[in-house]
Amino acid sequence: MAESLKGKVTLISGAASGIGRACAVRFANEGAIVIVADFNEAGGNETVNLIKQSNGQSEFIRVDVSDSASNAAMFQTVMERYGGLDVLMNNAGIAVGGGTGIVDTPEESFDRIVAVDLRGVFLGIKYGVPLLLAKGGGRIINTASVAGLVGYPGNCAYAAAKAGVISLTKTAALEYAKSNIVVNCICPAYVDTPILNSTRDKLDDEEIKKLLKRRVPVGRVGTPDEIAQTAFYLATGPTFLTGSAIVIDGGITAM
Repeated sequence: MAESLKGKVTLISGAASGIGRACAVRFANEGAIVIVADFNEAGGNETVNLIKQSNGQSEFIRVDVSDSASNAAMFQTVMERYGGLDVLMNNAGIAVGGGTGIVDTPEESFDRIVAVDLRGVFLGIKYGVPLLLAKGGGRIINTASVAGLVGYPGNCAYAAAKAGVISLTKTAALEYAKSNIVVNCICPAYVDTPILNSTRDKLDDEEIKKLLKRRVPVGRVGTPDEIAQTAFYLATGPTFLTGSAIVIDGGITAM
């Protein structure tokens, strides 16, 4: 039987837009108390307002997920206000500096992507697990990518970081399997988010159509709501499902 999110304290990083926002709204609509965590204060507060317009419970906390002190302060605040966490979604991510090969990738771009996309997940787990344990266990959902499962030419840092997220997910699942903490990750492909739109700015409509026809068997990009539906399943579904990388990619990795 699926669990209910009613009254469950949930923290979602990167919830100022895209997948994170869709998950925050979906979880709040299901009755969760949603903490919107993001570096983007304006976008984060927009997400909170969207939730409150539907009579949901939410608040915004500004965080730099790549920074240890920022994470520690955020989780301490959550502990003081709510006494722990039931669901943690480490979703924040960036994809700057893509489109170049390994040799031409600036080292600072590589370091920045890994700092946010991988170190940010590590710090979320490191500082978030004690709050889950305070509630007797819970769920961790990490946002990875199909780029962590297959080669991703021109985006070596993003691919490496997301592969790391998948491995970190499996490791955390094993470490906390006896502690009633379920850990899984989602591996989306092309989803209509600001990250994808930053690529679209470099392409015209015909190029986009050709790209989707070539890369996505279903012939379209995914929607943030579809990823939120997947995240909701991982937040409420069977606790026997742990340590898994759930692929939602329109059939890309089936080719």
